[in-house]
Amino acid sequence: MNRWTRCLLLAALATGAAHATEPASTSADAAFRNIYTTEWAWRNGQSGIQSSGESQPGSGRLDQVDAASQERKLRYWSDVLAKLDQMDPKSLSPNTQIDFAIYRAQIANFVATQRFAQWQMPFNSDSAFWSDIGYQLGGDSLHTKADYQRYVTRLRDIPAYIDQEIANMRLGLARGFTVPREVLNGRDVSIAAVANLTAPEKSALYDPLTSMPASIPAADADALRADARHVISKQVIPAYAKLLRFFRDEYVPKARTTLAAESLPDGKAYYQQQILEYTTLTLSPDDIHAIGLREVAKLHEQMVSTMKETGFKGSFPEFLTFLRTDPQFYARTPDELLMRTAWVAKQVDAKLGRYFGLLPRQRFAIEPVPADIAPYYTSGRGGADVYLVNTYDLPSRPLFNMPALTLHESMPGHALQLALSNEQVGLPEFRRDSYISAYGEGWALYSEYLGQEMGIYHTPYERFGYLTYQMWRACRLVVDTGIHHLGWTRQQAIDYLTVNTALSQREIANEVDRYISWPGQALSYELGYLKIRELRERAERELGEKFDLRAFHDTVLALGSVPLPVLEQQVDAWIAARR
Repeated sequence: MNRWTRCLLLAALATGAAHATEPASTSADAAFRNIYTTEWAWRNGQSGIQSSGESQPGSGRLDQVDAASQERKLRYWSDVLAKLDQMDPKSLSPNTQIDFAIYRAQIANFVATQRFAQWQMPFNSDSAFWSDIGYQLGGDSLHTKADYQRYVTRLRDIPAYIDQEIANMRLGLARGFTVPREVLNGRDVSIAAVANLTAPEKSALYDPLTSMPASIPAADADALRADARHVISKQVIPAYAKLLRFFRDEYVPKARTTLAAESLPDGKAYYQQQILEYTTLTLSPDDIHAIGLREVAKLHEQMVSTMKETGFKGSFPEFLTFLRTDPQFYARTPDELLMRTAWVAKQVDAKLGRYFGLLPRQRFAIEPVPADIAPYYTSGRGGADVYLVNTYDLPSRPLFNMPALTLHESMPGHALQLALSNEQVGLPEFRRDSYISAYGEGWALYSEYLGQEMGIYHTPYERFGYLTYQMWRACRLVVDTGIHHLGWTRQQAIDYLTVNTALSQREIANEVDRYISWPGQALSYELGYLKIRELRERAERELGEKFDLRAFHDTVLALGSVPLPVLEQQVDAWIAARR
C-alpha cells in the first residue's frame, strides 16, 4: 500500500468523512438531504449572507438587500429551522448525524442574525460591504467573453446596492443599532479611495479587465473595457461619493456613543448569541473572562522566562519598550518584510510532511494588503489562495512576530485548513464551503503552537513573538468580555494589551477597534485553540505509544469546519477506534 492510499484510508476510517463508506442511507437521510439541497440552491441565489463573519458563496451578483428582502430571508430560514426541529437526528445514519448537527447550527445562526437585524450594521472597523463588492462580483474568476460581459453588467447594480445599504444603515441609526462612533475615525478612507478617483482605470473593480484571455477577440475586449470605464466613471464613482457623504454627514454624527454590545437593543441576548456563533459553546461572558485571566497569568510567566533568555537586564515593561523601538526588529522596506515572510513560509514547507499525511494541491501567494485598507487592516490575513501581509507603517510590524503570524495565516494554518476543506470529497457543499470561526481560528492558533515542534522559532526573540501572539489571543477573552459585558472603555482595552503584549501601538489600536465593532469574533481563537490542545492531550494520554500525531492532524482536518462539540465527539470516536 503506497503512502497516498494509506493516508486516504486513514482519513476515511478515522473521521467517517467519506460518505460513500457509511451504512446505507435512511429515509430520514433523504428527507434531510432534500431540505439542505433546496436551501443551498436558494442561498446561492442571495448575496450578503455571512457565516461566522465570512461571506458565503453567491451567484456573483449584488442581490436585493433591502428590509423587505431581509424579512424574506428571516421567514425562509425560520421555516427551514422548523423543518429541522421536526426531525429526530437519531433516525439519521451516523455520518449524516454529523451533517445535521453542523447544518442546524448554521441555520440557527442565520435565523438569529436576521432576528437581531444585523443587516442594519453592514460593516465594522475590520471589513465592510463597500470593500467586499469586488469579491461578491467574482472579479477573480472570469474566463470567457460571457463572464466579462456578465461582470460589466453587474457593475451597473452597484448604485442600487449602495442605496439599499444606506437605507439599512438609516434603520440602524433610528434604533441605536450602529457601529460605535468611537471607532469610526478614518473608516471612510476606503470609500474615499473610490469616490475620489480621477480615472476609472484606477479602480480595483477595473483590474479584472486589464488582462483578458487571448481567446477573446481584441475588438470585443476593447469594447468591454470601454463599457466598464463608462460604468465605473458615470455610475460607480458617483455611488461611492454619495455613500461617502452619508457616512461623514449622517452616520458618524448620529452613531451611538456606547461601546458594549450589551448596550444595544436586546443587547444581552445579542452578545450571548454572538458568543454562541463564534465559539459554538454555551459559555457565559463571565466564564470566558475567567478563562482569559487564567491563561494570561500562565503566559506571562513564560514570557518573563523567555525575556531572561535574551539576556535583557531590565524589567518586563522596559523589555516591551525595547522590542517596540529598537530598529533591529523592523524591516526597512516593504520588500524586506515580504521576503522575510516568504522565508518563514518556505521553512514550514519543508516540515509539513512530518506532521501531516494529507496535504492540499492548492498553493498560496504572498501579497501586500491593498493600500486603501492597509492603515486600519490587521497585520496579516490568510486564505486558501493568498496570504496578505500588511506593509503599511513598517515600524509597527516587528519581524520577531512574523514566524507566528505566517504559521497562522498560511501553512499549516488557514491556507492548509481551507485548501483541504475545498478539496474534500463526500462532504455536502454547506460544509465544504462554510467557515466556523472557532474551528478555523482555533486551528490557525494551534498552528502557531505547532511551530515550536517544527523548529520554526530560532531565537529567543522569535519565541517571545510566538508567546506575545499567544498572549494576544488570551487577552482577547478578557478584552472582548470586558468591553461588551463589563463596561470597559476603549483606553482600558488598549492599556491591557499594551502591558501584556509586545504588539505595536498601531496594531493594538486597530485590534481594539475591531473587537469593539465585531462583538464575539475575538473569542473564537483562544477557545478553539484550547479545545484542540485539550483533545490532543487526551489522545496522547489515552493512546500512549499508539498515538500518531500525523493521524491526529489528518483526523481534525478531514472533518472540514465543524462546531467544537462535534470536533470533540469525532476525536473521541477516533481515539476509541485507535485504542
